[in-house]
Amino acid sequence: MLTNIVKNELKRIVGADNASFSKEDLLCYSYDATNSLHLPEAVVFPATAEEISLILKMANAEGFPVIPRGAGTGFSGGSLPVEGGVVISTERMKAVIEIDPDNLTAIAEPGVVTWEFQQEVEKLGLFYPPDPSSLKFSTIGGNIAECAGGPRAVKYGVTKDYVLGLEVVLPTGEIINTGVRTAKGVVGYDITKLMVGSEGTLGIVTKATLKLLPLPETIKTMLAIFPDLKDAAKAVSGIIRAKVIPSTLELIDSVCIKCVEEYAQVGLPQAEAVLLIEVDGSFDTVDKDSEVVKRICAGNGSTEVRIANDKKEVKDLWKARRAISASLFRVKPNKINEDIVVPRSAIPELIAGLQEIGKKRNLLIAGFGHAGDGNIHVNIMYDKKDPKESKEAQEAVVDVFGLTIKLGGTLSGEHGVGITKAPYLKMELTEASIDAMKRIKAAFDPKGILNPGKIFPKADKAQADRLKEPV
Repeated sequence: MLTNIVKNELKRIVGADNASFSKEDLLCYSYDATNSLHLPEAVVFPATAEEISLILKMANAEGFPVIPRGAGTGFSGGSLPVEGGVVISTERMKAVIEIDPDNLTAIAEPGVVTWEFQQEVEKLGLFYPPDPSSLKFSTIGGNIAECAGGPRAVKYGVTKDYVLGLEVVLPTGEIINTGVRTAKGVVGYDITKLMVGSEGTLGIVTKATLKLLPLPETIKTMLAIFPDLKDAAKAVSGIIRAKVIPSTLELIDSVCIKCVEEYAQVGLPQAEAVLLIEVDGSFDTVDKDSEVVKRICAGNGSTEVRIANDKKEVKDLWKARRAISASLFRVKPNKINEDIVVPRSAIPELIAGLQEIGKKRNLLIAGFGHAGDGNIHVNIMYDKKDPKESKEAQEAVVDVFGLTIKLGGTLSGEHGVGITKAPYLKMELTEASIDAMKRIKAAFDPKGILNPGKIFPKADKAQADRLKEPV
């Protein structure tokens, strides 16, 4: 429980207008895309690293939790105040401080919206590839905390591949600078990479030095239509095997196609599956690669490959792709959204396995996502008011994770662990690995005040016993 002394000091640090304790405001910062509610005791809106430093020093002295938050678009509960405390929102820290075309770098504050940052650098003929589906809302700081990916990861990688250096406030209040502004740098431990993807448990990012690329000369967008989902999965492997790396290679199954077409009405064909494919680069390279892609799709059972002829068609296709998650609620009122990853060559086996799990559990499992890098968003659709269906949905999660590990995959490619995947951590990581991570956390945050309850909470005994059972 925050004392009045603490509340008054928070107001003094950030200004009375930038601290709130009203229930109406606290509710706005109590949830994320998991729709799980955890009410904080205060929310503050600092404008500088120094203000955040003072808050964290007070938290260590007084023993209250601090939870960093970007835009709250996460799917794993990473920004939820599960133990109450103070939410630090970085939404006032939204300056693009510098764009350096000579060195292909930029410096941005954590509250900068990803889409807006991309638009700024593209005005100068530059390119920032990370593009999570929430890019028009999510922030650079949140993307760094979760190591966000997106459709372009197949060719360009994820957020960690574009973070050169950081200004970070440690849980104990010290302000440090990590990494470099140069193309190379190997002095000391790579704390930058440790911070990226640490889900706000090791520090709060207050500035980021980001790597940029030259903007591709042209992009061609294609939609390949398949009467069989497994054939679409085989086409994905075939495209990569042919040494063509598209900038995006997205798989959408029939359930998603139907739902998103009802939701967005952009003219998607009714089919068992489609691949949304983009190739970018020079005009010559794009023409050559697109012909290879069309040939491989046709060779794997595609009945048609459509080429987007103008910006509107491209916009409509991406509108459909980014609307899939929301549109699936037309099927069932609830869903469990997992972002597993398998080796690209294992995608056909993964698709077959997901279909078997759906039959076994008598559940509809919808799949879409970044097939080009093996990252499939598995959506287990159910009605939580139906006890049997809810139980089967939870068991299906274990089935999906077991299949993923069996295929040499990982439990999360983008969403992180947070609170939703914490109970399943031991399915992928050994006790020794988890213990090493806990020691790192303790070294940075000896009093455990920064974003507690994330990544490492223990599963209850019944759940732990179930996870030990063979899948």
